[in-house]
Amino acid sequence: MGKKDIISKDVINTLVIDIAKYILKIDVTKVTLIDKEFQRVEDRRADVVANVDDKFILHLEIQNQNDKKMPLRMMRYYTDIKSVTKLPIKQYIIYIGKYVLSMPDYVKDLDFIYKYNIIDMKKIDCENLIKIDTPDSLVLAILCDFQGKDKQEVINYIIKRIYELTDDNGFRKYILMLEELSENRNLKKQVKEGERMLTEIDYKKLPSYELGFEMGAEKGIERGIEKGIQKGQIQGLYLLEKNPKRISELTGIDEVEVIKIIEEIKKEKN
Repeated sequence: MGKKDIISKDVINTLVIDIAKYILKIDVTKVTLIDKEFQRVEDRRADVVANVDDKFILHLEIQNQNDKKMPLRMMRYYTDIKSVTKLPIKQYIIYIGKYVLSMPDYVKDLDFIYKYNIIDMKKIDCENLIKIDTPDSLVLAILCDFQGKDKQEVINYIIKRIYELTDDNGFRKYILMLEELSENRNLKKQVKEGERMLTEIDYKKLPSYELGFEMGAEKGIERGIEKGIQKGQIQGLYLLEKNPKRISELTGIDEVEVIKIIEEIKKEKN
């Protein structure tokens, strides 16, 4: 299970009702997550299993890669879930992968056909998630179809709304998710630009700044605490803001010293 899978599943677990309403087009008023882990010997667990209005069981799998064996996995999940409920079961794969969807959605044998549903997030209108206006839905919107809208403008809006809807810790958490998922759509450059352009944000709230500060604090043990922390601050900000004068203004560190430390950072990367 990759890092992106873990992040995406954590987000989608909080969005079951919204996914059902806005993506799967299911009329739903109440969803109850089922705690039971449908686990087999190979340590496979269903991502989301929920009772929808006591009418049917909704089973969602979040998939980041094409998997030729996915139909067999889904069929196993179906039999596991069916063994503990009499309700009908609706199964969906939510595909968030970078590559073109190529997984089959059925198993066919001599005497039977088993079939489930695959939702390709690249084909979902991003407005369906943006209008939900929660941090989780806004993060997921980056995986969807922008419908010809300017990519930078959409991402700038997403980042701005996440900032407005969250506290400092929440903002860092969701921006990290956004950065991770942006790689699936080759939008990492636009996300970084969106972070830079949102100038009203305190740079200390950004995850890359915090990471740089922590790195600087660690190096400070070897090189002197004050010098190490200064370098960490600059290293974190340099990921977002290339202008030494601006970094100097944000950190209070002399511009000449900022330029000197940036050159050190560049040499270490080479």
